[in-house]
Amino acid sequence: MTVAGENGQSQVDTAAPAARQIGTWAWLGIGVASAVVGLLPWILTGMRLPLQNLWGTDTLPAEMPIALLPFSQYSITLIAGIIVVGAAIAGVVARSTRARQGRFGLAALTAGVLVTQVIATVQAAVVVGNGLRPGRESLIYLVAVVSVATASFVVGALVLVLIARMPRAGALIGLGIAAVAVGWWLGALVVHRPGLVTETQTALLGLLRWVPAILCGVAIGWCGVNTVGRVVAAVTALASAVIGPAIATAVSSATGTRVLARYPAEMLEYGVQVFQQVLGISELTLRPILTAIIVAAAVLAFKAVLRRRRAPLAEACP
Repeated sequence: MTVAGENGQSQVDTAAPAARQIGTWAWLGIGVASAVVGLLPWILTGMRLPLQNLWGTDTLPAEMPIALLPFSQYSITLIAGIIVVGAAIAGVVARSTRARQGRFGLAALTAGVLVTQVIATVQAAVVVGNGLRPGRESLIYLVAVVSVATASFVVGALVLVLIARMPRAGALIGLGIAAVAVGWWLGALVVHRPGLVTETQTALLGLLRWVPAILCGVAIGWCGVNTVGRVVAAVTALASAVIGPAIATAVSSATGTRVLARYPAEMLEYGVQVFQQVLGISELTLRPILTAIIVAAAVLAFKAVLRRRRAPLAEACP
């Protein structure tokens, strides 16, 4: 664009044009799509509800009803992975497209994700509730799996907001939590059908153990540790890489123990014991922390090299 200068001569306006805004309905669709991508590992299974120990009738796996979430005490990490990863995807999209969101873009994106996940949770709860045999055990079981989905929903919403809107330190915390969920999500994507696991799948699952720590390290490197807030965020992200899997193991172990189904207090106590035992295993605690630190250091070093290379170019420009 050409404008008149102070001396009357024409000058070129070098200001960048405003980014084209994306409509509110499009953002709503992007939110729904993010939630659906999160559901991908479950969609690939055919979405048949897993066999239930407390099901009211004898039913073959192929005859189980369709459910939008895999409600089962053996699918705790998958439920969490599906919900949190979908929300994290939306958060990353929102952060990378801030200039194109408009006034209600983020709200529409968030609504698309959360409403889709709420619908999936309610539908799965209704299907499971209608199929379980009457009794206290069934009620406790249903409340437990719904509670897991609800907690995952809350964590996912927090992750979305942290990544989408907070400064880098806040976004790092969200990315650290999401990194743990990505590990569960990828594991379900690799082994998305029940049955024997192939050698290739076993090898991939072994490699996937490193993914959360690597992603956490990349996020720390992206954020940097040059302020107190970012250091605190980095420590929080490292803690999530250890505590997240420990919580998942504890919940899966407690809810998967049928003998404790009638005794919620004992189930909770057993879960706490498993959580403490997992944290006490150095291989499960030190390995992800050290891996994340090494990756973060590598990313920070790479960024420093890029800055040094760009500095002479910047000085050479008028």
